[in-house]
Amino acid sequence: MESQGLVYPMTPARNGLGEQEYWFERAAYVLGADEVDHLEGVTERAHEMCVEAARYLCSGALGDLGLPPGALEAARASLEAAPPSLYGRFDLRFDGRDDAPAKVLEYNADTPTGLVEASVAQWYWLQDVAPELDQWNSLHERLVEGWRGIRERTGLGVLHLAHLGAETSGEEEMTVGYLRDCADQAGWSTRQLQVEQLGWNPDVQRFVGTEDDVIDVLFKLYPWEDVLAEDFGAHALTTLEQGSTLWVEPLWKAVLSNKALLVALWRCFPGHENLLPASMDAPDRMTEWVKKPLHGREGDNIEVSSRDISLVQPGDYGAEGFVYQQYVRMPDFDGNKAVVGSWVVDGRAAGCGIRESDSPVTDYFARFVPHHIDGPVPSPAQREQWLGE
Repeated sequence: MESQGLVYPMTPARNGLGEQEYWFERAAYVLGADEVDHLEGVTERAHEMCVEAARYLCSGALGDLGLPPGALEAARASLEAAPPSLYGRFDLRFDGRDDAPAKVLEYNADTPTGLVEASVAQWYWLQDVAPELDQWNSLHERLVEGWRGIRERTGLGVLHLAHLGAETSGEEEMTVGYLRDCADQAGWSTRQLQVEQLGWNPDVQRFVGTEDDVIDVLFKLYPWEDVLAEDFGAHALTTLEQGSTLWVEPLWKAVLSNKALLVALWRCFPGHENLLPASMDAPDRMTEWVKKPLHGREGDNIEVSSRDISLVQPGDYGAEGFVYQQYVRMPDFDGNKAVVGSWVVDGRAAGCGIRESDSPVTDYFARFVPHHIDGPVPSPAQREQWLGE
């Protein structure tokens, strides 16, 4: 696994003693072709609904979303300009044991991780373990094509990619390194650096890299809400207004990674079969609910209240506000509670990664379990046709 780029196959144990497996291949999930079709359809419909919900959020209908003054106006301008975007990941509740449709738990369309394990690690696992089987996984091909499309659309040739140097597990550096590899294959000239190394040249009013080279296109694995809170956040907005820096992901994606999206979706598409009821500030008429901080990540500060569970997760989020979402029990396979991470690349469903946990909340201590499809490998011609479509 480490040789394939998954340099974090272990994670600290929940009890603080030693480590536990993050990459977990002593089990595997099996999807039927009809289940894959269902998840692909849900993923692409949900993405389209989220774009509509983003317009609602950018209007200020649900407040400032914990963002600084001027951020929503800039996000609205970004959305209207329709700049290129690359990828995102839905977390879905899906139980292959019944006919219930998949439900959207949340959408990280700004800084999703879990990409190395979903695209690369589980694919090579399948080649080693059962090469005669297939997998719902066109991530690599679609990422390469996504980067190629951005290069052709913009006419730009140099791409800078930044990860947070303070993150020590290697996950963010390897995620950005993998996306850099995909961009290289798409014809970009790439340079990788740490977010902390980004510079600002006041003479030319441009962001610069480690060699004072002007940055035309910047992929940053760093949340927009954090960018805007930094001292150089004002410069980020300036470069957006001037069009001097192309940001990937674009600013409007900030509202899709904000948990207020769940409320916007329910208001824009009330009663939709793939959504769960959600409300701002209070649980409304929900008798069982999950309380989520607007900017929360990895399960931090989540509260669960139901007839048989009362749970409060630790963390540093919440000052920005909360939303309440109808609580739904996760699929439970022999005590393993699974969530499907369904990937979107350039607006299209591209595969999944499944994480499971002993807890009702999928957090830092979850494990990644590979999957395969219950069926043979498609021919190269069939695969090319699917990608072309």
